[in-house]
Amino acid sequence: MGSNLSGDISEVKFLTIAEVASVMRVSKMTVYRLVHGGELPAVRVGRSFRVSEEDVNEYLRNSFFQTG
Repeated sequence: MGSNLSGDISEVKFLTIAEVASVMRVSKMTVYRLVHGGELPAVRVGRSFRVSEEDVNEYLRNSFFQTG
């Protein structure tokens, strides 16, 4: 999902699951479901997950839909 095709991750901002949940205004369990379901890419660091801020933004952009 991420747009960083050069492979350089030094400028990537990673968020914790709690931070992602706060940005998306959902529960941490919802974020875990998205990660485990493959809908939101994440990196495993020890026993924790980190999600790039760009992947969160892209997921939210792709989730918009028109009503009415």
